[in-house]
Amino acid sequence: MDSAIIKRIVQELSLPEAQVAAAIALLESEASGPFIVRYCREATGGLDEHRLRAIQEKWIHYKELQEKRDQLAKALTDQGGMTGDLQRHIEDSWDKADIEDLYHRIRPKKRNRAAEAIEKGLGPLAEYLWGQESDAWSPEEHADVFIDPEKGLTERPQVLQGACEIIADWIAERIDLRKALREMLWKEGQVVSTVVPAKAGQKTKYNMYYDRREPVASIPSHRVLAIRRGTKEGVLTSSIQCDSTKAVQLIVDAVIRDRESPFAPILEAAARDCYSRILRPLIETEVRAQLKDRADREAIRVFQENLENLLLSPPCGPVAVIGIDAGKAEECRLAVVDAAGSFVEEAVVYPRPPRSETEATRAAILDLIQRRSIAAIAIGTGPGARETEMILRQILADAAVEGLMIATVNDAGVIVYSSSRIGREELPELSVSTRMAVSTARRLQDPLGELVKIDPKLIGVGQYQHDVDQKELHRRLVQTVEYCVNRVGADLNKASFSLLRHIAGISDRLARRIVTHRSTNGPFSNRAALASMPGMDPSAYHQAAGFLRIAEGDSPLDRSSIHPTWYPIVENMAAVLNVGISDLLGNRELVSSLKIEEFVNETVGMPTLEFIRDELLAPGKDMRGTYAPPRLRSEVRDIADLKEGMELEGTVTNVTNFGAFVDIGIHQDGLVHLSQMSNRFIRDPREVVKVGDLVKVKLISVEVETKRIGLSMKALLPAIPRRRKKPRRRPDQPSHPGPGAPASPTEQAEGAPETTGSAASHAEGAPVSAARPPRRPRRREGRFRRDNAPRREVTQGGDGSSPMKSEADLPAREPKPKVPEQTLQEKIAILQSKFRGIQ
Repeated sequence: MDSAIIKRIVQELSLPEAQVAAAIALLESEASGPFIVRYCREATGGLDEHRLRAIQEKWIHYKELQEKRDQLAKALTDQGGMTGDLQRHIEDSWDKADIEDLYHRIRPKKRNRAAEAIEKGLGPLAEYLWGQESDAWSPEEHADVFIDPEKGLTERPQVLQGACEIIADWIAERIDLRKALREMLWKEGQVVSTVVPAKAGQKTKYNMYYDRREPVASIPSHRVLAIRRGTKEGVLTSSIQCDSTKAVQLIVDAVIRDRESPFAPILEAAARDCYSRILRPLIETEVRAQLKDRADREAIRVFQENLENLLLSPPCGPVAVIGIDAGKAEECRLAVVDAAGSFVEEAVVYPRPPRSETEATRAAILDLIQRRSIAAIAIGTGPGARETEMILRQILADAAVEGLMIATVNDAGVIVYSSSRIGREELPELSVSTRMAVSTARRLQDPLGELVKIDPKLIGVGQYQHDVDQKELHRRLVQTVEYCVNRVGADLNKASFSLLRHIAGISDRLARRIVTHRSTNGPFSNRAALASMPGMDPSAYHQAAGFLRIAEGDSPLDRSSIHPTWYPIVENMAAVLNVGISDLLGNRELVSSLKIEEFVNETVGMPTLEFIRDELLAPGKDMRGTYAPPRLRSEVRDIADLKEGMELEGTVTNVTNFGAFVDIGIHQDGLVHLSQMSNRFIRDPREVVKVGDLVKVKLISVEVETKRIGLSMKALLPAIPRRRKKPRRRPDQPSHPGPGAPASPTEQAEGAPETTGSAASHAEGAPVSAARPPRRPRRREGRFRRDNAPRREVTQGGDGSSPMKSEADLPAREPKPKVPEQTLQEKIAILQSKFRGIQ
């Protein structure tokens, strides 16, 4: 374990060093993240999932950086170029760009202009100019010495040009200049995108980027990826622009010692050549890579959050379901699955035109509902789904079938499952279309159990997911799936291979062994039977046991998330209360009467005991909530049916940094832009919605050609009343006027039994300015008003008017105390002390 990495993570995440060190030690021992979060609470000080994942990502990042540093140090040592200063610089480098700068120095260099100039013998001239130590000869006279027609050097400008190219190569090697220019381009540069001439005037999805300029430091990640994709598709060109004059001046100031020396013009020419030919393209490429890396991390984070919300969508539960694949032109494939998710039977109907076999469809649907005790019908969101749904609803209404739910299911990636190896292994005798129907039904029963069967990248809830680092995307998404599966847990006797392989400590091979053992020897009777299964490693069992539940096992604790190593604690609790363990589970009165602090020992502390108490109160509780289908409008089936102003309900299918996409039932999601999500200021759409949420929206725009649908949630929200600023009271106005003082306009309005003049003027349509007293101009701070200037006050007349009165009409004020006039010498002394030295 590297203490330097731990200290770095502690500094960046602001966490106690003991927690970070304990978490990294457990990760290095190959403990999974979910196991550390739930069952190592004492060791980590109660680290939650988000903090542990942050530590894990930082740990992976710095481990990779440490490997690069070690490789760099070894390469420098092998080449004999390692020095003490360079060793310290490498040890202090925690930035990837710094390491790359050092790598640039040791990489084999390609043959360039500088190498050719050195081969021609211009190295000594370049060293003389670089040293800037003048002698009796001028730089031009030194250059004349190197003229050699045999080497192709026939005149002085040619010699000086070669020397400048060598100097330019030396300037490019300076790490401090590269770092300064990189920081300048990052802070002051702008990403500029323009449309290619061939696409000018054409309407594409990149219209907003045809002529756009945004700061490098603050451009959103999704725009970076959009510009990169538009450039790749040949619609856009992009560049990073910066003040070149300022950049060249930075190099000149770092290279030239004396601007008046005869070497200054030559060195300045070398600096300009170095910036335009070497450093500018190099630094721009590095900044582009940093922008891409930042955009990738943000896009992957968005994908992770959306995937997590989708995986944790509320399940419909263990009920019999008919799944429908309505993707073909006229055919609908029906598949019935029982409450356990097993395939029962299939049927084919043709409810849509041109065949429109409504009566045959009615007979088949009602027969399946009656024979199989169907509780729900699941339809995908593909083409033809809305028409099929309307026909089914009409069939059920005519037959007076009540209590049966028809729900649309997000079918992203369902075709991938139907043709995958897992799909063929699970349903070998069925066609691809029937597998799609089965998968649709299972997604309604348990979204998590079915979605884990396909590659998470293919679910399609990210932004520009195909443009980011695919290796890192896969790693992070698999990690998200692992956390979600373990947060929910799995039934050891019912979970599929695809679900079991994501349980902490269980590999793909071990998951297959569990399924095979279950099929051969029957269901597991308790968790101990899993531990004795051939091939089960003790370490793997220790990590997996708490996440695998047995609903009808020998031990009542096996249906909870309490780890088997904690069973003696629960038994002790039951003994203290003189009840059985079965009586303790779910009994709030008994569990609440326990003083859990009395059960603290050397290995189990309060965090673990609090978790045990929560599990005893609700053993095996599903934290995903209750499923509720959206209420879609029956008259809206296609984009042509949409009209501006419609109020719709839909399901959030994807959340990006610029808004949320909502399925409103027409096979084309609408976009709720960030500005249309709330009537208050928000920075992130995830502050308002998440994937799977049911939302009400208003249609604000429709573009049939480009299939763009604009929605608004803000339009259906009540307006937030703006707070009126409280008027500032003048210093000379008392907060509580005395008995003889005139009442304020507000007090007159509240105390008058009849309509005042102000109210009458409003009722008659008079302008507001006629009823309100004119505001007194606010005096700016720092300005002095002459004491003898006449003061004017605004008072309210009895009729509501506001005449300006002179100072003679006001009550007499108390005379101000007389202050002795300052002498001229005193005034001068005050000014001198104030402005320091002015005579």
